[in-house]
Amino acid sequence: MSEIKQMAPITLSAGAVEAFKRIREEQDIPDSHGIRVGVKGGGCSGYTYILGFDEAKDKDDTYLVEGFKVLIQKAHALYLMGMEIDWEEGLNNRGFTFNNPNAKETCGCGTSFSA
Repeated sequence: MSEIKQMAPITLSAGAVEAFKRIREEQDIPDSHGIRVGVKGGGCSGYTYILGFDEAKDKDDTYLVEGFKVLIQKAHALYLMGMEIDWEEGLNNRGFTFNNPNAKETCGCGTSFSA
């Protein structure tokens, strides 16, 4: 596994941290898994976010964010720099949201963007 880097390109809100803790416990996810954050082509605006628990891969940088290992492919960091992941719990919306200052446009659902 790669060394843990100090300056993570993303932040996690308090709500997101609690949601990740709850998911890790409910799904019995091993401590060896970190939170994978990334992007992939597709979605109505050009890119969609990748978010989930995973094991570290060779092309990843590993960061420690709010007590969680965060795994980001080196090539994805450019698109994620300065992004905050939040958890929203409302009447109309429930789930993770992505506040990305690099996104020029986002879709109505908030899970895809253009850079």
